[in-house]
Amino acid sequence: MNELDFTGKQMLVVGGSSGIGNGIAQAFRAHGATVHVCGTRISAADYSADEGSDLTGLHYSQLNVADPDAIAKLKPSFATLDCLVLAQGAVIYQRGEFEMEGFRKVIEVNLMSLMACATKFHPMLSKSMGTLIIVSSTAAYHATKGNPAYNASKTGAVGLTRTLAQAWAEDGIRVNGIAPGLVDTKMTKVTTENPKRLAGAIANIPAKRLGTPRDMAGAALFLASPLSSYIVGHTLVVDGGLIL
Repeated sequence: MNELDFTGKQMLVVGGSSGIGNGIAQAFRAHGATVHVCGTRISAADYSADEGSDLTGLHYSQLNVADPDAIAKLKPSFATLDCLVLAQGAVIYQRGEFEMEGFRKVIEVNLMSLMACATKFHPMLSKSMGTLIIVSSTAAYHATKGNPAYNASKTGAVGLTRTLAQAWAEDGIRVNGIAPGLVDTKMTKVTTENPKRLAGAIANIPAKRLGTPRDMAGAALFLASPLSSYIVGHTLVVDGGLIL
């Protein structure tokens, strides 16, 4: 028996159009699942490989998670769901999160939409006795001087993971999370495209390299599989040792 074979399973990765979410989506597809992804753009053709997007073989639909009404009105193209991965994310640099408009925008995407998406698909996950995986960040475990909203939202995501896990276990839903460290995606280009900042960042990572979406995908496969059947409410830190 291959416990990482997801043939016949239906997966949805919100934020699966690029970056970490895309890496997770493609990993599930490679292991046999039918994978649906949501992104903010009108169609899959609006994404390119240059920005970390590979939508080959994935079923795409548009969803702006910053709009609660859009989440509520979303009509899924699938009738069953075995795993929901919430990988949406936003960050504003240059102290934009110290302005209330920016703070609210990041909180809406990184925290409020998690609860909105989770509750929307709760009935499907309960019916399938499925899994929910919430992608947070190692920012939840230390201060991030320039990004108060990002930090608060990711810290909240870890708490939400614990609480939904406790509340929904009785519904047959197993909830866990992933806290990525510094991963090479379009969201981290402020660091990865600055040689001095990149060198400093890598110097602080015991593994001496950036993480990749593929690294995060390995954790997601594990948390969605029977291999982790007795793991409930845990956020798995995947950071190359960054926060040690």
